[in-house]
Amino acid sequence: MKSPRVLLLFLDGVGVGSDDPSTNPLAAAAAPALRQILEGRKVVAESFPFIGTRASGVALDATLGVAGLPQSGTGQIALLTGVNAAEQFGRHFGPYAPTSLRLLVERESVLARAARAGATVTFANGYPGSLIAMAAGSARRPLPLRAAITIAALGAGVLKRHEADIISGNAIASEITHDFWRAASGRSEIPDIAAVQAGRNLARIANTHDLTLFAHYGTDSAGHRKEMSAGIAAWQLVDEFMGGVVSDLNDDVLLIVASDHGNLEDIRMQHTRNPALCIVVGPGHQTLAGRLRALTDVTPELLGLLATRGCRRA
Repeated sequence: MKSPRVLLLFLDGVGVGSDDPSTNPLAAAAAPALRQILEGRKVVAESFPFIGTRASGVALDATLGVAGLPQSGTGQIALLTGVNAAEQFGRHFGPYAPTSLRLLVERESVLARAARAGATVTFANGYPGSLIAMAAGSARRPLPLRAAITIAALGAGVLKRHEADIISGNAIASEITHDFWRAASGRSEIPDIAAVQAGRNLARIANTHDLTLFAHYGTDSAGHRKEMSAGIAAWQLVDEFMGGVVSDLNDDVLLIVASDHGNLEDIRMQHTRNPALCIVVGPGHQTLAGRLRALTDVTPELLGLLATRGCRRA
């Protein structure tokens, strides 16, 4: 039987923390879409792991045997390559990918390996065309292009969606809504968009590719503010977005929501050693969730799924 298509939805800085509404925005926020997906559960440690009818939830080890607080740079590399980047680098590092590991991300990310294996791969995020053009030059890359996610997209040749795609609905803003894009670009033709519609747009993209990646960073930014109101707002935005995604995904698409480290789930500190969030929705979710224990498990399992789909191992 052919394996499903895969949508990897990355949420920066979301861990699985305690069910304490006084410190954990994920416990305090109204999140009806996620509650429905998770059969009434909240995204808290007391609910994880679980295997449901429609979805499963697991908590991924983000420390990977390395002391200190997990960080985005090495955490995202571990998630995207299956390599224990913090161990290889000697410590957790972030927010950007360490220079010494950037070639690894370019060549060995799940995007690059899936593309080499013959899968149809896409990165759904939209980026300014001027920024994409800088990636092709020899000059020092600006900060957004030093993140592990964008390095992986560049290495796989899929950092292509820009302003026109945002306007047409063929790309999703990293922030989900378009407020930042309009403010930064001054382009009035960039339309307003509700989070639920952005989710539907992402589902439409994922329905036609073997592997789709989308990355949202606002959850980590909200966590760094250490404010309950900011955390709740960030999680409710994600909830609305998720509602749109799951409503329009075809039955042959497996959705994997994964993070790189804890942060948003505890307003008392910035970054935590809590396990990272992972929710699996759709065909085969039970089997996949049962195989995931750490950040480094995700890429090998996805490549295995794509191989079963008919793509070569790479």
